[in-house]
Amino acid sequence: MTPRQQLDVLAHQKLLRAITPLQIQGAKAFIGHEEYWNFASNDYLGLTKHSKVLDAYIEGIQKFGAGSGASRLVTGTSLAHSFLEDHLAEVKMAEAALTFSSGYNTAISTIPHIVGKNDFVVLDRLSHACLIDAAKISGAKLQIFPHNRLDRLEQILSKIRSKYVEPKILVITESIFSMDGDLCPLREIVDLCEQWSAMLFLDEAHALGVIGQQGMGLAEKLGLQARIPFQMGTLSKAVGLSGGYIAASRDWIDLFINRSRPFIYSTAPPPALSFAANTALKIIRSDEGNLLRQRLFKNVTILKPFHDSAIIPFILGTNENALHTANELQEKGFLIPAIRYPTVAKGSARLRITLSAIHPPEIVEKLAQDLLAIKARASCI
Repeated sequence: MTPRQQLDVLAHQKLLRAITPLQIQGAKAFIGHEEYWNFASNDYLGLTKHSKVLDAYIEGIQKFGAGSGASRLVTGTSLAHSFLEDHLAEVKMAEAALTFSSGYNTAISTIPHIVGKNDFVVLDRLSHACLIDAAKISGAKLQIFPHNRLDRLEQILSKIRSKYVEPKILVITESIFSMDGDLCPLREIVDLCEQWSAMLFLDEAHALGVIGQQGMGLAEKLGLQARIPFQMGTLSKAVGLSGGYIAASRDWIDLFINRSRPFIYSTAPPPALSFAANTALKIIRSDEGNLLRQRLFKNVTILKPFHDSAIIPFILGTNENALHTANELQEKGFLIPAIRYPTVAKGSARLRITLSAIHPPEIVEKLAQDLLAIKARASCI
């Protein structure tokens, strides 16, 4: 089919998307002259506009320039990159860490060098697209277990180990799942990996900054960081900037540096970004970070008491229902775009509501009331 025909098919299926330029100001988004409360951002702590992070970014530009000028293995690595990676290794209780331009790039730069065609990847069904794509690129034999089903995970691991002793097994999951906002049973997964000689690759993208004694994620909260071989995360969400990282042993990090083509052949991220990220991590681990997390979860409680993350799905089923509800809420001043296939499974289109520490509680209350009215109306149809 031609591009136009493919676009027409997407439009007919209510799957056609467009990029909408926004102006973000704190918890608000502006589309043209229209103002909305933004409940779709991953800026969970409001650090994107935090004065200390902004000041650090400006200072980083003044110290290191606007860009890096080269790939990391040529002349693109600055002290700012090294300081951030040392900081990440320390807080994740790993020997070393490596940063990348995005979380997606982190996954595809690392997983294909952990396992290969003679190995196995065992993946939670609801894992992020970057983890799925990286597993496929690796060429390893891919096994999927139903979401958070420990019994099925153990069956798969035991079956593999009953037949094979030498091949590597990499179990991949997320601490907080990006579309449902639920947590993985991490302690039990760590135990199973150790029992069946499998390695665990944990993506903490939506947990970093949000949970843990110092906001370092679910592994920190449960005291499991030292037992997890690969800890991945992003600087693009609660940290308030952009980029991704992997924390692991020194040997694994050195292997990624020497074998990962996306890392080797990409210009290094701007040093100023790393400089600012270092400041953001310090804020997250501080008393101020704890206060921001308290504010965040007060807002979460308004929408869904006892929920463990800042992501709350509002399932609507069909694409039409999701689009209609998103438009209805936008008319009321809330920006919450519809999430549809292939981001979520067919028949589970939804609004993915994300809370932030900088949302005024009274605005969250108003959203809660509007959602209750929508749910009540739907139950009467």
